[in-house]
Amino acid sequence: MKSKKYEMEIGGEKLTAEFTDLAENAHGSVLLSLGETTVLATAVISKGEKDIEYFPLSVEYEERFYASGQILGSRFVRREGRPSDEAILSGRIIDRTIRPLFDNDLRNEIQVIVTVLSLGNYDPDVLGVIATSLALATSSIPWDGPVGAVRVGKLKNKEEFLVNPSYEIRDNADYELDLIACGRDEEINMIEVGSNETSEEVLIQALEKAKEELNKIQKFQEKIIEEIGHQKIEIKKTAIPADLQKAFEIEVLTKIKDLIGEPGKEKIYFLEDEWFAYLKENMPEADQRIAKKLFHQAIDDFIHKLAIEDGKRIDNRDFDELRNLYAKAGGISPVLHGTGIFYRGGTHIFSAITLGSPSDSQIMGGMETQADKRFMHHYNFPPFSVGEIGRVGGTNRRMIGHGALAEKALMPILPSKEEFPYTIRIVSEVLASNGSSSMGSVCGSTLALMDAGVPIKKPVAGIASGLMMIGDKYKLLTDIQGPEDEHGDMDFKVAGTRDGVTAVQMDVKVSGISLPILKEAFEKAKMARLQILDVIEAEIKTPRKELSVRVPRIISIKIRPDQIGMVIGGGGKVINEIKDKTGVEIDIEEDGIIYITGEMAGVEKAKILIEEIVKEYKTGDKLMGEVVRVADFGVIVKLDSRNDGLVHVSEIASFRIERVEDYMKVGMKVPVIVKGIDDKGRMKLSIKDVDPNFIQKK
Repeated sequence: MKSKKYEMEIGGEKLTAEFTDLAENAHGSVLLSLGETTVLATAVISKGEKDIEYFPLSVEYEERFYASGQILGSRFVRREGRPSDEAILSGRIIDRTIRPLFDNDLRNEIQVIVTVLSLGNYDPDVLGVIATSLALATSSIPWDGPVGAVRVGKLKNKEEFLVNPSYEIRDNADYELDLIACGRDEEINMIEVGSNETSEEVLIQALEKAKEELNKIQKFQEKIIEEIGHQKIEIKKTAIPADLQKAFEIEVLTKIKDLIGEPGKEKIYFLEDEWFAYLKENMPEADQRIAKKLFHQAIDDFIHKLAIEDGKRIDNRDFDELRNLYAKAGGISPVLHGTGIFYRGGTHIFSAITLGSPSDSQIMGGMETQADKRFMHHYNFPPFSVGEIGRVGGTNRRMIGHGALAEKALMPILPSKEEFPYTIRIVSEVLASNGSSSMGSVCGSTLALMDAGVPIKKPVAGIASGLMMIGDKYKLLTDIQGPEDEHGDMDFKVAGTRDGVTAVQMDVKVSGISLPILKEAFEKAKMARLQILDVIEAEIKTPRKELSVRVPRIISIKIRPDQIGMVIGGGGKVINEIKDKTGVEIDIEEDGIIYITGEMAGVEKAKILIEEIVKEYKTGDKLMGEVVRVADFGVIVKLDSRNDGLVHVSEIASFRIERVEDYMKVGMKVPVIVKGIDDKGRMKLSIKDVDPNFIQKK
């Protein structure tokens, strides 16, 4: 096997890039390792162009169970199936990083596949970005790389930042900031953050640290490209026919100013339809692809110049002005455990929450994660939300990504399992969309959580900001709507509480954004977030005091771990009997915490039954019992559903009894005291020692 290795140090660990002939038919490939984690990235470009209107890039992130050194999957299927949510999110990080560095005129299909070969103590997502960059940059595929990626973390009450922290550090309870930044040439082009109310100032400091590391990674890659990089394929530029250009100027450019004041895309769609209707009638031979490119480039230029040269937004709002806000908690149906409705302009979100038992949690059995997930946020984007007809059912990468972002934003304010043992599922339905539906989902979900009575720590809100750049001039736009999102240069989503940021996601259409611009964007996002929180809190200030009557009740009890077997019983016999009698769900943790879920009457009955099973009586305990058997030598007294003891004839009364049946009957309630317990657990009880006068002489 041919091999050439390059090494650098990052975060105190050796990063190794190995170029081999292992995947020799790919147009670019590299093995990248950090510690014991290794990924293979390959890049391939098609021979011919596709006759389509968009750049055909696909990025696949492939998890392999063998990478973790385990045989995973279900009991019946022991091989990888559809990508896990984690794999989809990692693939999106790679896609969002590399896509802005391609020429949009490219119509050859490009496919990037990142395969995780070995999973050590470092997350392969960052390695996937760097490996993809090297595979593309050293190949003949036209791409304006390289680009770097780094994870920056921080522990609570610690000032220093951690570069590419391991899983072990990230699993620490004090780990409060997890930031992935990608970029090149002193600029950032992709950000992904999950944090525990981190201040904007700390986030900028973390990005400064990330920039330092990105510079090192870029220089490392540039050295490799200089040595083994291939000459790039030239992209064919299609010339615009003069007659088409002239017709466009007359039919479109003269009308484009009429778009000002439009709160959505309707006027843009109408103008586009007019343009193609004109072509069909007057220039049927015109290249539709070129005509469409002309149109969208003109819209892009118009919105940019309008912002930077004229100081206006297409819908006439001020640059920091939010669209109309509306918040409502509850009121849909008593069947639902909690709901929230949130409007921001033309984006309308309905969020519904369902609370379940601990056993309703999602079992995560992927390559990286084997755990129970007790909080889920799912995001749906039906075609009618944008006035279109389309496929219904299932999910796509965008829906999974937006759902995960809102989930990340809400996680820090949820109560712990000890405080609130319910499994929580929120579904956000985008019922109308005109920009930033993911951040609208954060707001709708906050309303639903409080309506359901979930004791969240604080409300969370989210906002998306945009950017228009021409050269060194720029304008930041708060609360971007449809056209500003589609034709702008940045989609900067920030969610958080009044006290700090909980999630950030940034995508760009340019090569990168400088830190001074990002600092300003954070400041404007905070101002907007506080305004939205005012509206949410005006509707519902704190979580409702009581859960809905439709929510199952949960109580918890604690037993010793060595008593778990007693509660379960052989083959689950005991616990299944309790479930059948009470109609509840019972979840037992390894540390002995038992959660009982169901209707309150059944929950309380199950609690008593379990407490009786694990009850340990001690000498001197006084209690009431029921006589269940009468014999010559005394009576058997039942103390609870599973425990009884013997009251010897000599312990029944303070006087001598000749015939026990003359004084004791089955069903009698009698006071007893535990006089002793033998080595087999059999209890000796006494009635006379509790109450000498309970049995009167006949």
